[in-house]
Amino acid sequence: MVSSMTGYGRGEYSGAGKHITVEVKAVNHRFLEVSVRIPRYYAMLEDRLRKRVRDLVARGYLELFCNIEDDGEKMRQVKVDKDLAVAYYNALKELGDLLDISPQIQVYQLAQMPSVLAVDNPVEDLESLWPVLEEALLRAVAALVQMRKVEGERLVRDLVERQQVIATELEAIERQAPVVVEEYRQRLQARVEELQQEGKAVVDESRLATEVAMFADRCNIQEEIVRLRSHLTQFGQEMTGEGPVGRKLDFLVQEMFREINTIGSKANNLEISRRVVKIKGEIEKLREQIQNIE
Repeated sequence: MVSSMTGYGRGEYSGAGKHITVEVKAVNHRFLEVSVRIPRYYAMLEDRLRKRVRDLVARGYLELFCNIEDDGEKMRQVKVDKDLAVAYYNALKELGDLLDISPQIQVYQLAQMPSVLAVDNPVEDLESLWPVLEEALLRAVAALVQMRKVEGERLVRDLVERQQVIATELEAIERQAPVVVEEYRQRLQARVEELQQEGKAVVDESRLATEVAMFADRCNIQEEIVRLRSHLTQFGQEMTGEGPVGRKLDFLVQEMFREINTIGSKANNLEISRRVVKIKGEIEKLREQIQNIE
């Protein structure tokens, strides 16, 4: 099923004393690139997150935002560097004696000195935290994938409509193709007859037939029509297939451009040229839409 490359997903999960929220935003990208934003303390889990996302998503630029909070009250310990506090006290007292100042040193002043007090953050078990983080990630990615599928369905409807327009115009071109040679033969015949009446030419039927045959060969577009129709058929088949199809569709669109350009350059006919322009416009719209397909 065709999926878009843009979307958003959010997942939450609690466990191991934590409440984790993961948000995923995705936009177009030629390949798969994953950016992870997670609190620095848990940075060692970034590679695991990226690897897990790569198992679930094929293309796009994804931004992961991970928020990890304590689940409930958590007792924290405050450490006091007693030796450092005593050193500060002695230094201030020594400075007071040197300047003949009687310092009134309060405890809260010592507590404000650098590194005297520090919050003791206990070492957390990242291995125990990982399953909780993974579950939140899976929920976020599942929501993202669902949104991308819904957008993909909309894209498919638009692509199918444009594919049908191209097929209709191609059928009209195929019906018009034999007329090109006949019109050329009639114009050539009329010109020869005009020159005959002026006494400037003698009719050579074999030469006339040869000239018409050479023109017919130069403007023969049947092979290009067959190939373009084949690309259209394969295009439709890919849209109903499984897995990422964006790159395949992009390649098919390039081949469609190649064939329709050749048809436009070979077919010496105003009606065909008009339809070629219309097909080119539809193929260009296909290309724009495909840039958003995974």
